[in-house]
Amino acid sequence: MLRLLLSLSFLLAAPSALCAPHRIFIAGDSTAAEYGPERAPQAGWGQALQSYLDPAVWEVRNHAKGGRSTRSFIDEKRLDAIAAELQRGDVLLIQFGHNDAKFEDPTRYADPAVAYPQFLKRYVQLARDKGATPVLITPVARLLYDFGSLLDTHGVYTQAVKALATREQVALIDLNDSSTRWIRGLGEQGARPYFMFVPEQNKADGTHFSVAGATAVACLVMRDWVALQPELTSALKRDIDCEVRSAGRGGEATKPSRVVHERDIAVTQPGPHGGAGPTTAYPFFAGDDLPFVLRKRVLHKGAGIGLHPQHKDEIYYIVSGQGSYVLDGKQYDVAAGDALLTKTGSSHALQQVGEEDLVVLLAYPR
Repeated sequence: MLRLLLSLSFLLAAPSALCAPHRIFIAGDSTAAEYGPERAPQAGWGQALQSYLDPAVWEVRNHAKGGRSTRSFIDEKRLDAIAAELQRGDVLLIQFGHNDAKFEDPTRYADPAVAYPQFLKRYVQLARDKGATPVLITPVARLLYDFGSLLDTHGVYTQAVKALATREQVALIDLNDSSTRWIRGLGEQGARPYFMFVPEQNKADGTHFSVAGATAVACLVMRDWVALQPELTSALKRDIDCEVRSAGRGGEATKPSRVVHERDIAVTQPGPHGGAGPTTAYPFFAGDDLPFVLRKRVLHKGAGIGLHPQHKDEIYYIVSGQGSYVLDGKQYDVAAGDALLTKTGSSHALQQVGEEDLVVLLAYPR
């Protein structure tokens, strides 16, 4: 019933080609906030969200701010600022919890049993009063391990969001769950490039994201949001294949033997599987009826191939550059001359490291 209501409300509010784009407003904390170049490489997932959506259809307006809780965001009139702009057909994404738990600070603390859900309900009610769609998001996981186990630092707050979503029949994205599985898949060391572990800045921060991490988490948000509202699919500008996708087949009639120049087939793309960009792909003989796929991908500075489970055997061969490769939760430093075999059922990710482009040849069965 909830999905049906969401779909109907979305269809009634969907922008036509003649209308201005509807907006996605984000109310949240530092994990979703936007950062300028002076804070590089720090980024929030809300900062990366627009890269997934056609701005002519959906425009992201990110009001998330570092250090804010459900309480302080309201007290500082930040919710009022959203209310002044919010209108029918818009969406309000709501993610708090990191700072609500800071009991030592009464200006931010909101107890999870009473105050926290009461504050969240004010955000939900505002959206509904304006004819907008509220979407509750559980707090994103931290990279914090203890004796080899990833700690759940948001437990009761996550449960409070889920309970409120059930009571009020509000769309829910369980980002705590998806990001926890994402971190576990990367492993403690493999996840570090996605967070603010930046030795040259003397930072070892498992709460805030690098550009690669923000992009990957934005992919998790979009994937689960599209599952709630499939109508969003038509507005997507990049893949949201943060999980296994079915391998397609097909192909054209057999083509003659020939030579292909990579300069003629280069395609600029964001990083696959929710990875950061930019990358350049060279899909050799993509339209041929061959039993295998051969592809070259150049991961430019900061780019990566996001964590994903394998549904086929695949080989990466590093032609040049350096990278951080995660295979089944174990991290490897890789460079030119290294070959990486990932078997069906494993999970892997690859992140460019350093100043030089990371150039990779990929081969796998079609």
